[in-house]
Amino acid sequence: MFSFLRPTPKPSMTEIAEQVAQGRMLLIDVRELAEARASGVAQGARLIPLSLVPLKCDPRQPGCELPQGLPVAVYCASGGRSGMAAEALTRMGYGPVVNLGGLRDWAAGGGAVVAL
Repeated sequence: MFSFLRPTPKPSMTEIAEQVAQGRMLLIDVRELAEARASGVAQGARLIPLSLVPLKCDPRQPGCELPQGLPVAVYCASGGRSGMAAEALTRMGYGPVVNLGGLRDWAAGGGAVVAL
């Protein structure tokens, strides 16, 4: 009856990995460079530390690096920073935005991790 009140189900890691590989979803790692170098990044991810999200992701800024119109998935080390990034990206007009949690969640769901 009130289907508009039900949240959209979160896609599986396999679905997200497929969409990223096909260019139908953006994947953003919001950890710091040193963290990404130490543990690698999800295959297909763009590294944009949380502190740079307002500069590099805001479509009103001249240095915006993200195209509009695609769903976005974000992750960090444990999910806290990616939650903040997801909120910021949603306010900037991106959507839907999915917080994947941490890199471990990506790997546990079968996502590939590559060296940076």
